[in-house]
Amino acid sequence: MTETQYLAPHSLDEAVSALLAANGTGRILAGGTDLLVQMQAGIVKPGLIVNIKKIPEMTSIEETPDGGFRIGAAVAGAVVGEHERLGKAWPGVVEAINLIGSTQVQGRASAGGNLCNASPAADSVPALVAAGAVATIHGPNGRRTVPVEEVPAGPGRTNLAPGEILVSFTLPPRPPHSSDAYLRMIPRTEMDIAVVGCGVSLTLENGKCTAARVGLGAVAPTVLLVKDAADALIGSKLEDDALEAAAEACRAACRPIDDKRGTIAYRTKVAGVLLKRAAAIAADRAGRA
Repeated sequence: MTETQYLAPHSLDEAVSALLAANGTGRILAGGTDLLVQMQAGIVKPGLIVNIKKIPEMTSIEETPDGGFRIGAAVAGAVVGEHERLGKAWPGVVEAINLIGSTQVQGRASAGGNLCNASPAADSVPALVAAGAVATIHGPNGRRTVPVEEVPAGPGRTNLAPGEILVSFTLPPRPPHSSDAYLRMIPRTEMDIAVVGCGVSLTLENGKCTAARVGLGAVAPTVLLVKDAADALIGSKLEDDALEAAAEACRAACRPIDDKRGTIAYRTKVAGVLLKRAAAIAADRAGRA
């Protein structure tokens, strides 16, 4: 049996070259909280593991010149949670990333790994989608950027080409009176996978919603950007009718499965409930921002 090779490059180009040479058998190690479990279970057997923790660009959080934030794909959740300015600007994104695993897991797990693991129930992804986060990807043909919602292709699959690596997320600058929130429904009180997850980001002007985005997880093969739900909120003062219209848009967007953790009917109903609750939290935060 061929042994798994290990590489810890200090540059993205070196990492990309190694992945290409591995001919599809290479796997990225960001935190390892998914990869190592999958290896131990025999689900994946990599020919090469590329540890990207030694690449500075992938392990740092920076404020962009326009007032946004760039988060390296390998930044641990615990580090994200300790970043005061990021938490003030994007509390929903931070709380979503901090739901990835236990306190111990937070020291390793990253939002980049969470996205590239491509679980429809990933906690960080609906919040990043709601935030309008853009993913920077580096590969053999240089760099490209795509909205976060375009990275997953289905359960366990991404739209990354051979040799491509997710480098970072960029969160846009915040207008005044803007904020976000993320909520999920889980069967247990902690340490569980979302049955439904909902992220809402919005901007208020004189009490009226002037911009909004809604991300919905665990209700389709990939996390959804629900434009109709956002459109229902925009122009309203978040009255009951507007919230119900947005909730209905979320329910209509759902394409869930029946499994032991939730039925189609249950997941669909909960999607609308979480939309209303997350929108209320985001609006309260925006009013204080």
